[in-house]
Amino acid sequence: MYKLNIVLFEPQIPQNTGNIARTCAVTGASLHLVEPLGFQIDDKKLKRAGLDYWDKLDITYYKNTDDFFARNNGNFFFFTTKAKHNHSDVSYPEDNVYIIFGREDAGIDEKILYENMDKCVRIPMRDTLRSLNLSNSVAIGAYEVLRQWGYPHLSSEGKLTKY
Repeated sequence: MYKLNIVLFEPQIPQNTGNIARTCAVTGASLHLVEPLGFQIDDKKLKRAGLDYWDKLDITYYKNTDDFFARNNGNFFFFTTKAKHNHSDVSYPEDNVYIIFGREDAGIDEKILYENMDKCVRIPMRDTLRSLNLSNSVAIGAYEVLRQWGYPHLSSEGKLTKY
């Protein structure tokens, strides 16, 4: 079925969310935004980062994490610096995958991580540094899932234009 869902728990920086929205638009992933958000959806910085792709998005909003979990089920994977498994070492099933990311300044609530330890994954990085930018992490995670699936429904051919 190849259904990829990108979930942001309480994103705080509009430019990150705009960049992530653009990633969702070009990959066909659904975007799930879990409140509270650190910005208004009509924020100019959010719109500028997403460029003209807003009408191409499948986007759903939630009041909080409880609302998100009550309305969704599937294969959840929690991206966190606290995980033992690398994001590229797990197999993502080809049906209804949710890759979940926390807020830029705090990550995912540790209670949620503890309850889902076997579904927590990390992107390898140097031990002396805290974390990658959220929009970069989402792109890395999304494209790993899509790579494992063989990039379904995505063009693999570039087009040159005459300059």
